[in-house]
Amino acid sequence: MAYRVLGRTEDVMRGYGPRKGLEGPFVMGAGRILYYDPKQGQYWDPTTDFYLESDEVELLNQQILASLNR
Repeated sequence: MAYRVLGRTEDVMRGYGPRKGLEGPFVMGAGRILYYDPKQGQYWDPTTDFYLESDEVELLNQQILASLNR
């Protein structure tokens, strides 16, 4: 069985902590940090202050899987 080291989580998530009313933070594809807002039912990007559409989140998930399959 093989594995891939993606980087230290502490380094990627530096400066991102829990936020009231949101779940996360989650590290997505390309090191993007997102929070999930259960009231909106969408992921929120703190760097842009926008919610992501579900197809954008799916693309980020596919990027993660593609990097693991290399």
